[in-house]
Amino acid sequence: MEEVKSFLVTFALLAFASTLASASDPSSLQDFCVALNSTKHSVFVNGKFCKDPKLATADDFFFSGLEKAGNTSNAVGSRVTPVNVDQIPGLNTLGISLARIDYAPYGGLNPPHTHPRASEILVVAKGTLYVGFVTSNPENRFFAKTLKTGDVFVFPVGLIHFQANIGKTNAIAFAGLSSQNPGVITIANAVFGSNPPIIPDVLAKAFKLDKKVVEFLQTQF
Repeated sequence: MEEVKSFLVTFALLAFASTLASASDPSSLQDFCVALNSTKHSVFVNGKFCKDPKLATADDFFFSGLEKAGNTSNAVGSRVTPVNVDQIPGLNTLGISLARIDYAPYGGLNPPHTHPRASEILVVAKGTLYVGFVTSNPENRFFAKTLKTGDVFVFPVGLIHFQANIGKTNAIAFAGLSSQNPGVITIANAVFGSNPPIIPDVLAKAFKLDKKVVEFLQTQF
């Protein structure tokens, strides 16, 4: 009997640990849960209020516009067009989303960033991209690859990664992400553009920079 109790306790602990180790959104317990911004005729599930399934329509699962190029006339020369739960309410609880990324020629950059809630699989639809990611401490290993049209690359959940257009023409990629709302933290924006600003002394010591350099960088974000 003691052995049975010990087994049950061990099994319960392993089951609990496995739920904590899940790397994607929680599994849905129903066919779908169309997100709403209103609380009327709705139930709160996984960060969104859900429409009564009887009131759902095909438009709740539809998005149009990914054929349109994003405007890359900005400081980094790229534009991300997301298709997540905010664009397709029917994605709520389904654990997936999509994005189109456009890159300007000669260095258009999707700068170093992370997705705290999703792994990403990227396919190049046009052009040549230099992509990479860095593993967590203490190794900080750098994995990089030059991708051409039709090539695919994976960025593991939570790791810092980027894409840069090294071609002479516009580039296009599509990314699938393992969350309905993967989130994004752009490293430079978060560090030097936080609100309120991080104390320059902290950043100067962390990045081994002169305090005046840090203060200048903070004015750029």
